[in-house]
Amino acid sequence: MNIHPTAIVHSGAKLAEGIEVGAYSVIGEHVAIGKDTKIASHVVIDGWTSVGERNHIYPFSSVGMPPQDVGYKNEETYLIIGNDNIIRECATIHRASTKEDRKTTIGNNNFLMAYSHVAHDCLVHNRVVMANAATLAGHVEVEDNAILGGLMAVHQFCRIGSHTMISGGAMIAQDIPPYTIAQGDRAKTIGINLVGLKRRGFPEATIRGIKNAYRLMFRSGLHLEDALERIELEYGTIPEVRHFTAFIRESQRGIAR
Repeated sequence: MNIHPTAIVHSGAKLAEGIEVGAYSVIGEHVAIGKDTKIASHVVIDGWTSVGERNHIYPFSSVGMPPQDVGYKNEETYLIIGNDNIIRECATIHRASTKEDRKTTIGNNNFLMAYSHVAHDCLVHNRVVMANAATLAGHVEVEDNAILGGLMAVHQFCRIGSHTMISGGAMIAQDIPPYTIAQGDRAKTIGINLVGLKRRGFPEATIRGIKNAYRLMFRSGLHLEDALERIELEYGTIPEVRHFTAFIRESQRGIAR
């Protein structure tokens, strides 16, 4: 363990072996940090925050601060961060409010670039990239392998599907289905994330099924339920297509069609 003499680490904090804490960083009383995590200078980690192993948190990041929620009264709520995440300069991640399960959760192998923001009660799964100043409002869920462009923002309670690509500057006000690309103010889907799917090794048959499912959902003129039923009938044997239709059926805010 290597803690700079100017760092302030509360005696109640739990730090595992192999941790580095840089100059002028502050670690709060209820914080637990897993082994081999690197915390640069001028980082603040506070609240009931759990940070896993082999994370790298860069200068001026603020992790585990109270939610930006006027109804929050300093209750015990949590931030849980998994393993192998990179959190770049000036990123902010807030712990939860009391309105759901009291947890903000970041999974594994995520890359949060400078000035990105994860608000209270969010769930960010695994291998998500948030480019500079990408912003999630409260209660947002981002599934695996999504890429969120710089300066984009997601409205409260929206969901971003797996393997999506969100363009820089996009304003997300409804759910974005898996495997698609979305762009624009009040963003709409414009196609499937073909390049991303190929790079990640999806078989041609799977990509073809996703492409046909997308066409039926967004280009056929069918009503939502009719499109879903036809997709399930014609392509329901493909697991990714089943995920596509299940995501749409579970939408609460509606799909950005």
